[in-house]
Amino acid sequence: MGFFDSEVVQQEAKQLFEDYQSLIKIGSEYGKFDLEGKKIYIEKMEELMERYKIFMKRFELSEDFMAQMTVQQLKTQLGQFGITPDQMFQQMELTLERMKSELERKS
Repeated sequence: MGFFDSEVVQQEAKQLFEDYQSLIKIGSEYGKFDLEGKKIYIEKMEELMERYKIFMKRFELSEDFMAQMTVQQLKTQLGQFGITPDQMFQQMELTLERMKSELERKS
């Protein structure tokens, strides 16, 4: 069975995408959130990023051809912007850390 044939992989990918879309939609109102709402949003984004990192690591460790192609496509796409997947995750984490620091200053 291929990597993408797994029902678990398909469900997890679907859930990650839906959760990401939902957080992005909600995040468009971030400036209107109260302090607690902003904390919750940041926590949810951190949780999502951790799930995404684990999901991507599974791709990288898989010997499945399509999983490896997916990893290469991501690397190629990010490479067009001059970054690697690790740098992308570092940038996301840095952004979330800045958001947390901003909240701490306001508390």
